[in-house]
Amino acid sequence: MLKKYLLPVFAMLTLAACKQGGKSKSEAVNRDTTHYTKEEYIAQSLDSNKVSEFLARHAEFRPYSELIKDFYRKRDFHYAWINEEGITEQAGGLLNMMRQDAESGIKDSTLNNSRVSALYDSIALMGDSLNRRDTIISVAELSLTAEFFVYANKVWGGMTSDNAKDLEWFIPRKKINVESLLDSIVRYPKKALASDEPVNRQYKLLRDQLSKMGDLVKKHPQQDSIRLADKKKTFKSGDSSDVIAAVKSRLALYGDYKEKDTTTKFTPLLDSALRNYQTRMGQKPDGIIRQQTVDALNRPLQHYMHQILLNMERLRWVPVEVTTDYILVNIPEFRLHAYEDGKLAWSCNVVVGTPGASTVIFSKDMQYVVFSPYWNVPPGILKKEVLPGIRKSGAAYLRRHNMEMTGSGNNISVRQKPGPSNSLGKVKFLFPNEYNIYLHDTPAKNLFSEAKRSFSHGCIRVSEPKHLAQWVLRKDSSWNEQKIDAAMNAGKEKYVTLKNKLPVYIGYFTSWVDSQGRLNFRDDVYGHDARLAKLLFGQ
Repeated sequence: MLKKYLLPVFAMLTLAACKQGGKSKSEAVNRDTTHYTKEEYIAQSLDSNKVSEFLARHAEFRPYSELIKDFYRKRDFHYAWINEEGITEQAGGLLNMMRQDAESGIKDSTLNNSRVSALYDSIALMGDSLNRRDTIISVAELSLTAEFFVYANKVWGGMTSDNAKDLEWFIPRKKINVESLLDSIVRYPKKALASDEPVNRQYKLLRDQLSKMGDLVKKHPQQDSIRLADKKKTFKSGDSSDVIAAVKSRLALYGDYKEKDTTTKFTPLLDSALRNYQTRMGQKPDGIIRQQTVDALNRPLQHYMHQILLNMERLRWVPVEVTTDYILVNIPEFRLHAYEDGKLAWSCNVVVGTPGASTVIFSKDMQYVVFSPYWNVPPGILKKEVLPGIRKSGAAYLRRHNMEMTGSGNNISVRQKPGPSNSLGKVKFLFPNEYNIYLHDTPAKNLFSEAKRSFSHGCIRVSEPKHLAQWVLRKDSSWNEQKIDAAMNAGKEKYVTLKNKLPVYIGYFTSWVDSQGRLNFRDDVYGHDARLAKLLFGQ
């Protein structure tokens, strides 16, 4: 239908453009089309004055005016989204993506794709004068280009760097060349827009999960609350209760419970499903129905949709793809992940800072591994804990904690000597930074078994320090397991400089899709979700 109306319109427009000169001489440029195939080149062109007129009428697009003008100058003002056959595949792809995002809950008042859709609908149905058609087609073309830049900025770029820093996010932001991306997209009709999105793979995975959850909300707009019986606060394998039937039903809704059985009997299959759900939610996976699990099951689906949206915003800030070796510590997950050539190699538990001494969100390059390290007591701990202990017990305090004083007068410092009781354990990993945060071993191994592990003064304790040392040094032939063991137990500090620096990212994600395709959620341990929600949702 659209093609039927557009063919005669474009034939007349092309003739009119030839008579009018197509564009002003001041705006015309020599466009190199030698690298374009016939299919990539759209013959129709705009009058350059219409670009300026469009921007003058639409104040909402003025922040992108130079991008829009530059885009059309470089293509000698030829159309990008509409050809003689009608709307291009890429135009339909962008409109569909914006519609799907809106349906999934990614809403923004500046993403006014409904107006663009209406313009295209009017082109197909109009029957008035050529001048009117010329205006509508050019406005539709320019509107789609303008909306692309708005979409790229909002959906792929996210909020400004200053906003992110206000939220205590200090990982450098990714950079997007949106003009180059747009040129690439409109040049290749066979290329799907979604494949070119400059976003991390996790963003796309979360967006898919958001869409699925949106479908669940439509099918189940209200959920009955599950309540534990007053006399029985937990249920486990072998028990029977109406509560168990309700839990089965809710886990089936979320996809954890694959059986149709919704009887009141606690079966082994429910035990397995419950452990899977508890793992996804960051709870102890013990297969026991208790208040914590019921509370998570009772939260509205919209709560989890908002949590996904918050983390999609964070994922707009991170690199699109990291193909090198790197380490990621996810604070709310209390886990360290080691990646080799961009693929997950292994993971382990970590302990992070308490809410009052939170671990900072940043990235730096690891440069050193330090075996049998000294622990230089930080000023805050020195003032609050060590100096009062010395004043009370004198040298006995130092001997008891294997410490020694250095300096004199007002420049006194204290350090703990290498050994099995050293607070840093037998090895530390340095990625020099202004926050004095690093990875290290610890003698307090019992804390790694806790479900929530925010106990440190800000540095990150690693549950598998020897494994981490082996992985970091695996490409250095001068180090093997035996030598690492010896260095960790030598009782003498030894610095090892890495031959190749290793990127370390300390991130904050409370929702993600894991390597098994499971949607995970974690508690907002530092309140960063709450602050971000105020900016995104006004909550």
